[in-house]
Amino acid sequence: MSSQPPHAPEIRFSDAPVAYEDAVAFMETRVQEIIAGRARECIWFLEHPPLYTAGTSAKPADLVQPDRFPVYASQRGGEYTYHGPGQRVVYLMLDLRTRGRDVRCFVRQAEDWVIRTLDDFNIQAHITPGRVGVWVSDPSRDADKENKIAAVGMRIRRWVSFHGISINVEPDLSHFDGIVPCGIRDQGVTSMVELGLPVTLAELDKALLDNFETAFAPPKTAE
Repeated sequence: MSSQPPHAPEIRFSDAPVAYEDAVAFMETRVQEIIAGRARECIWFLEHPPLYTAGTSAKPADLVQPDRFPVYASQRGGEYTYHGPGQRVVYLMLDLRTRGRDVRCFVRQAEDWVIRTLDDFNIQAHITPGRVGVWVSDPSRDADKENKIAAVGMRIRRWVSFHGISINVEPDLSHFDGIVPCGIRDQGVTSMVELGLPVTLAELDKALLDNFETAFAPPKTAE
């Protein structure tokens, strides 16, 4: 029997890579069900086969190798992103009507969720003003250079979220060469394994779940 509270989000795991079209179709249906009050919130842990997605701000020039992998137009915010094996994608179908109705706060919570989780593995990650996603410093480069370790891209429909985050655990980092990730040309990408941490997806998933309630705690209201 599950120990989750009755109204806690449903937690879904997919062991095999999920086609992007199938994931979007599931999210579209689930979001409508949440809006209508017929379904619980949902957090979905999955991988995709190698592909690129173009967010609503994507620039055609940032697709460097258009024939390398399938390219999908996405309704999430942001620019071009790579997804593939070894990268943990987590889609968040959460009801902001009960979580403060503050989109900026929600995005900050998602970033904080990633940062808290990576800290459990002794990775000191951070956000950088003017850059989307979660970053780590690269001691092998100069002080202005950073590597991106996680992406955040959301869409909100009638105060219900979908799409979400992706964390590089052990993807083939050369696959990012086919795009300018998030439109940022002068920085790099990295992964947990490249940083010297042989972490499994299951270990990362546990840490994400352990940190979820703290990161997404409802905002405090004045007494």
